[in-house]
Amino acid sequence: MSTFEEDLIADAEDDRLTVEYIRNYLPQEVKERLSEDDLYYFLDVIDEYYTTLLEKANRAGVRDDEDISIDIDEAAAHLARQARKDKMGDFDPEDLRWVVEGELEYGEQAGGEE
Repeated sequence: MSTFEEDLIADAEDDRLTVEYIRNYLPQEVKERLSEDDLYYFLDVIDEYYTTLLEKANRAGVRDDEDISIDIDEAAAHLARQARKDKMGDFDPEDLRWVVEGELEYGEQAGGEE
């Protein structure tokens, strides 16, 4: 198996674990409104959002990822806007705030294990 294939498998497994973590992080009423497919979609949108933030910060001269702060409310609003744009549905930013928080929490926990 090539390194590329191994990386794809590792990324898919990380996504699965992240979605599983977020699913468990969500309050029951939010969990009932978001499918597993929704969570995978939002995970991709979050990754794109973080990449954009990092690129903007780098252009502004920020070189340390730890100096980049994430506004959870703005991230949740971005997810809602992107979902409407992509015709994925009309999601409440308050629900999506839980998704962003869960993803961040998973990242902190996973980062602490490495």
